Amino acid sequence: MNYLVAVLPDRIQAEAAYLALEKEAIKSTILGKGYKTADEFGLIDPKDQAKKQAQLMATWLIPFGFFAGFTFSLITGLHTFAWAGEIGNHIVGGLLGAASGAMGGVFVGGGVGLLVGSGDALPYRNRLDAGKYLIVVQDSEVVTRQATKILRQFEPENIQGYADTSSV
Repeated sequence: MNYLVAVLPDRIQAEAAYLALEKEAIKSTILGKGYKTADEFGLIDPKDQAKKQAQLMATWLIPFGFFAGFTFSLITGLHTFAWAGEIGNHIVGGLLGAASGAMGGVFVGGGVGLLVGSGDALPYRNRLDAGKYLIVVQDSEVVTRQATKILRQFEPENIQGYADTSSV
């Protein structure tokens, strides 16, 4: 399955492009105000995905970090925090290890993607938020090439093709 996404500036052009594709028996979908939303279409929000992944990683890394920090403090016999006493030193070491585990969960789990954003879904969502319209064609390579020729007549702001390689 191949995907073709074209960004059009207004509803009138999006409808005209949709009708031109329909005239050639090419199925397409319009995304934008008054039509399908990004969520309804299945355009994942990368921030939601990054948040879920970071939370999942933190679930495992925080307890592991506590155990590792506690064990390190116990094995080395370091008394870094004199005010905490012997058991307190090990607990503080565990808490520092847990904090390191939390940072690892954020960085490894996708927190950087949460802050910076990644993938093509975010720019498309931003364009929808700006009032633009997307025409999406999901079909074979031959059909998406034909759709590209048709859509270029409408001078889209952007036109991008994608090949779904997950089934390979």
